Amino acid sequence: MNSRIDAWQLHGHTALITGASKGIGYAAARELAGRGANVLLVARDEDYLEQVRVELADDHEGIEVFAFGADLADAEDRLAVFDWVADLGLPLSLLVNNAGGNVPRPVLEYGDDYREIFELNLFAAFEMCRLAHPQLVQHANAAIVNVGSVSGITHVRTGAPYGMSKAALHQLTRNLAAEWAVDGIRVNAVAPWYIRTQRTDTALADEDYLEEVLERTPLRRIGEPEEVAAAIAFLCLPAASYITGQVLGVDGGFLNYGF
Repeated sequence: MNSRIDAWQLHGHTALITGASKGIGYAAARELAGRGANVLLVARDEDYLEQVRVELADDHEGIEVFAFGADLADAEDRLAVFDWVADLGLPLSLLVNNAGGNVPRPVLEYGDDYREIFELNLFAAFEMCRLAHPQLVQHANAAIVNVGSVSGITHVRTGAPYGMSKAALHQLTRNLAAEWAVDGIRVNAVAPWYIRTQRTDTALADEDYLEEVLERTPLRRIGEPEEVAAAIAFLCLPAASYITGQVLGVDGGFLNYGF
């Protein structure tokens, strides 16, 4: 076996990916499976998620692919996910916290619904990390990757609660990296800018707005989910074994400009 080649593969790993049915989560599941990891898919739409599971299983022979429908904003559903993981008997070594959501509006127009943004974007990830810890600590090369956002670093037009929740997720990443290094668990995050997904389609359909976005993006294009997935996979790899506590911008250079 070639140790350098092995460092860029994930054979022997099992990855739990949330928000895995579409967009970045789906691309991450496909990327990790392509590098040899078994993948456990979690998302709210159970029927659609099963279609994704079948597709990934068909495309990656020899890889275990399982799916579980859950709303991670619900504490009982989070516990159910880990009961399911325990029943599968696959030792969990990677966690990708991708599930998230937003309702963008001016600060004064939010009611209590802003709390729901924090529940899904931050508190769910916090609890998923804690619930995963007993399994991750048993693996020699465990890793967590949180999907943050450039909105957690600088102002963008997402609404304050979304940016606040992502900034807190970045800080959770740093804190866990320091706390859990002794347990052999690396914790990093990615911070995407505009990525071409179902969630961004409406905003990017406005040609004037799209041009404004591109003007603030040095690479002059919108990112693809696969490009974020590649960064997530890198942070999971043994090749990244000395990287922890980092928030990696996947932004086409946007953070050099601001918006």
